[in-house]
Amino acid sequence: MDAQALQRSWDQVTEHGEQVPLYFYSHLFVSYPEVRPMFPLSMANQRDKFVGALGRIVSHADQIEHDAAFLQHLGRDHRKYAVLAEHYNAVGASLCATLMHFLGPEWDEELAAHWTAAYQVVARIMVEAAEDASESTPDWWDADVLSAERRTMDLTLLTVRPRRPFPFRPGQSISMEIPQRPRQWRYFSPANAPRADGSIDLHVQQIDGGQVSPTVVRSLKAGDTVKLGAPVGERLTLRDTAARELLLVAGGTGLAPLLALLEQIDGEWHRSGNGPLVHLLHGVRMPWHLYDRPRLRELAKTRSWFEYTEVVSDDPSYPGTRGKVGTVAARQLLHGRTAMVCGGPQMVAHTLERLAAAGMSPEHIKYEHFYYAAAGEHAAGPPLPGQETPSEDQQTPSRLPTADAAVDPGRDLPEADPWARRERGLRVPRSAG
Repeated sequence: MDAQALQRSWDQVTEHGEQVPLYFYSHLFVSYPEVRPMFPLSMANQRDKFVGALGRIVSHADQIEHDAAFLQHLGRDHRKYAVLAEHYNAVGASLCATLMHFLGPEWDEELAAHWTAAYQVVARIMVEAAEDASESTPDWWDADVLSAERRTMDLTLLTVRPRRPFPFRPGQSISMEIPQRPRQWRYFSPANAPRADGSIDLHVQQIDGGQVSPTVVRSLKAGDTVKLGAPVGERLTLRDTAARELLLVAGGTGLAPLLALLEQIDGEWHRSGNGPLVHLLHGVRMPWHLYDRPRLRELAKTRSWFEYTEVVSDDPSYPGTRGKVGTVAARQLLHGRTAMVCGGPQMVAHTLERLAAAGMSPEHIKYEHFYYAAAGEHAAGPPLPGQETPSEDQQTPSRLPTADAAVDPGRDLPEADPWARRERGLRVPRSAG
């Protein structure tokens, strides 16, 4: 397959904007009506993201073939839609029909062969992964809602418990379908490490105009049953070889997976008396959005390996650290640390930019993205067919805007850093807590 021809032709097609997904879905639903029930009734939030992600993936199939983990995750995850191998034929045929329509005479035999070969690679990897997973795990997990606690005016702490064993790793994300919004799956990150009772905490923020999050915050209640998809994502997980000095940077409910990592690290310190040193920065717009402040402040008091900094961007009266959390993160001592970043797309893009500008090498900056992106493109979006980001019920752009580099207002970051204290002779004990 010719990678340049694939990318060039896809760029030409995307110049037609909204006409592309409209044509694709019209062709798909008319030609293959059996696939329509897999999609939500309202396609407003679905339409652009599925086609955009599909085009990006196939047009970069030459790169994906050498690192298939993403597509394997995607194939396993799509089992919750009851996707079968023949459905990939329908999607591929409609994709080719869409390309032919918008490329006109440029859609010749040679270009069609490149797209066909690329799509075959993508479909094969996904189908094989789904078939392998079906031997050991269900297509989805039914889970009981144990509680729905309204933490702030627009945020709910949801606790669910799957009815069957649900293995996941701290830092991963899971998709959820609620009974009030069938076929509208949304991604969230567990805010806890695996527990003996199997319960999972999810932080759900209400997004104005969202199709799912307002219903979760306002209406979901104890006793309801939800569906969970298989966990996805590896970039925010810790392995045995993880760095020993971590800078965790959270924006809003991007805090959730980092809380799960903190539980995992706390357990490691208790078991072995050793573990990573951690500095967590939590960035929000207004101070009342620091919804887990008491717990994190208490943890900072009782765990000598942990430091916590609150960052508020939009309240000039806030007496603490003000500004964008990515800019504040870039002021820290970065040498020898690994940064793990989670939040909305713009927050992630800005933080990556600031950390890189401060001299942090890309291999030491970890952030999750669930669709394939071209080299150099910051991607913090979800798996197709177009669910929202792990913490947001809104459309994620395929290319993130460049974040500004404005200087933070207000005070500089106070010296509240475990590494600074350690250099002054603070002893890190062998046993924590």
